[in-house]
Amino acid sequence: MKKRILFVDDDPMVLEGLGRMLRGMRDQWDMRYAVGGPEALEIMAAETFDLVVSDMRMPVMDGLQFLTEVRAKYPNVIRVILSGYSDQLLTMRSAGVAHQYLSKPCDAEMLRSTLTRAISLRTLMTDENFKRLVGRMDPLPSLPALYMEIVQELQSSDASIRRVGEIIAKDLGMTAKILQLVNSAFFGIPRRVSHPMDAVVYLGLETIQSLVFSVKAFSMFNTPVHKSFITQVWSHSLATSVLAKQIADGEHAGKSEADESFTAGLLHDLGKLVLANNLPKQYGEVIQHAAESGTALCTVERGMLGATHAEVGAYLLALWGLPDPIIEAIALHHRPGDCSKKVFSPLSVVHVANALEGELQASQRHSVPAQCLDLDYIAATGKADQLGEWRAWHLRAASAGEAE
Repeated sequence: MKKRILFVDDDPMVLEGLGRMLRGMRDQWDMRYAVGGPEALEIMAAETFDLVVSDMRMPVMDGLQFLTEVRAKYPNVIRVILSGYSDQLLTMRSAGVAHQYLSKPCDAEMLRSTLTRAISLRTLMTDENFKRLVGRMDPLPSLPALYMEIVQELQSSDASIRRVGEIIAKDLGMTAKILQLVNSAFFGIPRRVSHPMDAVVYLGLETIQSLVFSVKAFSMFNTPVHKSFITQVWSHSLATSVLAKQIADGEHAGKSEADESFTAGLLHDLGKLVLANNLPKQYGEVIQHAAESGTALCTVERGMLGATHAEVGAYLLALWGLPDPIIEAIALHHRPGDCSKKVFSPLSVVHVANALEGELQASQRHSVPAQCLDLDYIAATGKADQLGEWRAWHLRAASAGEAE
């Protein structure tokens, strides 16, 4: 079945140009065109679409207003902004409603590849309820202490790009959002950026300040329930990311692979944040049932919600255009054996780091680890002999941290 795409622009000539540019995709895509947001909403009320591409600067209803309406009414539709670089601030204001960003003028290959990748991601998540949940999400919240820390740093007279990057690299929500923006085609960076520090350097302090103060792309976590659970997620994720980077560096991985391992380690449980923030009551019941029954959280998530936090997090970050190795590591960190490639990669690094950090936490609580190492998978990657060394690294680092 053909995928259905709606293009929205106030200039009919632009729409005609898009039609000519994408003529070769007509056997795969059913493409419709709307002159302006109101007309597009009328079409969407009568027809179903997989993806919508909207200009930003339009009269009557601009792209931000239009996509906000689409998010509310049709949250399972993928939303893409196509905007001129002169509209940078207006485009960044769409950070909470757009999944992908493209810059005008956009060449045919970039447009085709971006839309093809975005549409193909719909197969990652079969549950339509979760597609709608992820589709209507607000900006991912941050821990209040980290949010206030970055606000204070940016307001400082000697704000440092390095210190801003270090703060962002400690926070799941800020890291995810900053990597979404920097990896979008809108900024035209020729390679995928995998580390939040690099993303901050590329974007610059002025853009980060706009994201925090003008655009409100970051927010504080204020869901009143399960605060201890969320704090545990943050602590575990940060420890996993540090160990993942240490393992990658110790195995002499290149900078790109080490950065991907760090970021995937930081974001591997992002789906828990998504679920706790958007389904606080239902997810609270999941957490309680898992704790009381001693059943793995993923198993309870699957049974009670229809999807796991790994799938939810991977689906969201894939929609946002993060690099594929990061998406793979997040999606499969509990079941790496499902990956067809049994090689040392960010997936194997994050699987090990997550499990070893889980072992340490469990030993401190005198409980059973929630995540077991897939020893067959690790052996297949050729790294079984290194496992003892990695565990020793982690224990030494944890002991040193307790001693400080």
